[in-house]
Amino acid sequence: MMDALSVVSQLRDLASEPQNRDVIVQDQGCLPGLVLFLDHKAPEVLLATLQTLRYLAELAPNISTMKNELGMMVSLENLMARDELSVDITALAREVFDILNAPVQPVHRTPESRKKSQFFINSSNKKAKSVTLHIQGLDSADQRGLCEAALLKVRGVISFTFQMASKRCTVRIRSDLPTESLASAIAATQVLSAQQVVKNEAGEEVFITLTPSGVEVQQNSVLPDYLPEEESPEQGVDRAISRTAAKEDASGGWLNAAASFLTKTFYW
Repeated sequence: MMDALSVVSQLRDLASEPQNRDVIVQDQGCLPGLVLFLDHKAPEVLLATLQTLRYLAELAPNISTMKNELGMMVSLENLMARDELSVDITALAREVFDILNAPVQPVHRTPESRKKSQFFINSSNKKAKSVTLHIQGLDSADQRGLCEAALLKVRGVISFTFQMASKRCTVRIRSDLPTESLASAIAATQVLSAQQVVKNEAGEEVFITLTPSGVEVQQNSVLPDYLPEEESPEQGVDRAISRTAAKEDASGGWLNAAASFLTKTFYW
């Protein structure tokens, strides 16, 4: 049985795969449903919804549709003005708002313009986990670039998103990749350090110190500026099956069920 958090979490995972973003935005039920989720009472649902919208906004042709969706910009402004929400939610709401509200720029498919603040490696997210890091020293675009470069080298990193206002980075990684590997890669910059952000039994956020020393980091040996789907280094049969499954999920069964849930069962 579906609930709000499980639905938006599944949509977020689908949106993390670049090939699914156009399908999600064009679906008649998903985008309006995500706008409704922006008024949800649960902070976990709000954060997952904003992360989904941030992924979808990575595809430039989606921006106009998202901006013009009824209630989108107003709901984002409301979130930005709510003092009782965590800084993660308000900062991410502002980031999405600014992206959607920015002047539309022509997209030139050159290697330099393909460098993004968010990086994705095509893989099956069914065996992935998300880790939130607080990064000491993440104060400017230069430090952000150092952190991006460090994370890109770690084999097993699927995607990452920065919340600069709170000095945080949400990293999606393979489930078998130790979190300490991320700390080791970031510590190797010699100007940044990372702590993991988790919630205790009382629901309060706490920082866990990660020990980078002695942790072997498996690196990607050759990494281009951008990895098109057809040039992904993971070309095994199991990966091909996973990609096909992801596309089928985004265009068919599960997405239709989620859209139905989004449009018919808002009871809060």
